[in-house]
Amino acid sequence: MAERGSKVVFITGASSGIGYQTALAFGRQGWRVAGTARDKARLTELAAAMPTELLALSVDVQDATAVQAAVADIEAHFGRLDAVVANAGVGHRGAIVEAEWDDVETLLRTNIDGALHTVRAAVPAIQRSGGGQVVFISSVTFNMSAPYAAYYAASKAFVSSIARSLRLELEDDGIGVTDMIVGRTDTNFNANRLGGQRTGGSIPSMTPEAVAAAVVQAVERGQKTVFMRLFDRLTVWANNIVPERVGRIAKKQYK
Repeated sequence: MAERGSKVVFITGASSGIGYQTALAFGRQGWRVAGTARDKARLTELAAAMPTELLALSVDVQDATAVQAAVADIEAHFGRLDAVVANAGVGHRGAIVEAEWDDVETLLRTNIDGALHTVRAAVPAIQRSGGGQVVFISSVTFNMSAPYAAYYAASKAFVSSIARSLRLELEDDGIGVTDMIVGRTDTNFNANRLGGQRTGGSIPSMTPEAVAAAVVQAVERGQKTVFMRLFDRLTVWANNIVPERVGRIAKKQYK
């Protein structure tokens, strides 16, 4: 493994929210960063704020070829890749039967295909660098009965399942895999949710800076599963113990 000052991390969805703050957090620790957005111009603000070098890349994670090309650019530019944060994702609100299929397809192709395209492109590069860390940004909804948010919850169930399996597949290669179980965060994620913005109730939220700090810590410590708060851990526990009750609370949040 290279010294901290020469380490490189690849972050998808880096133009806002958790991805943006994660790029800054890695930069403050001396990491060089490759960050993506569908519109490269949206990374201009991040580049200006970065304390270390940022390689800004225009990538739609739904496009496997584009993600593969991005990783090739990272290796050509930096000469290595030590970690990847599969962060790009979208939310969704809507009934399973009635939701607009275009919205559902966008969610599935971003949250599921995008995560797979990212790790399938990045892992071989991390192997060539001698090992490192893969981080998936999942959600406390991954095991939740989530009426009117079922498509999003199912996409995160996929992400967490892939994280657990990939961890075992890569353990002999010196590559760790982190499943970040993230609760509600103060970003524009909910405002940009496909299908509608309504979220009722008073669920406690956290800052994207806090999530970003936890991601950096997870990479540097090789953590496996990370819960940000006791509230998030209890939510996942309740999803297992009293799923119908949690589901009815979720129904009030999203319907």
